[in-house]
Amino acid sequence: MADDDIFGRIDQLVDEERELRSRAVGSGLSDSDSQRLRHLEERLDQCWDLLRQRRARDDFPDNAEEPAVRPVDEVESYRQ
Repeated sequence: MADDDIFGRIDQLVDEERELRSRAVGSGLSDSDSQRLRHLEERLDQCWDLLRQRRARDDFPDNAEEPAVRPVDEVESYRQ
């Protein structure tokens, strides 16, 4: 998957995330919408992580591992 494809996927996920967050104002979200929002957040984190891996590989080709989508548990446990 090319970087442009990843950015396109990020745009789709962000659009859906915004739509859910706009529905949450006032009355909140249903359980299924809350779960969907969490899923979107996780997928976004995975996409951004993949892009960071690719940039690291480009900057340090001898030291970087081959970029790959990491499991949600791994990506979500990073300290910010």
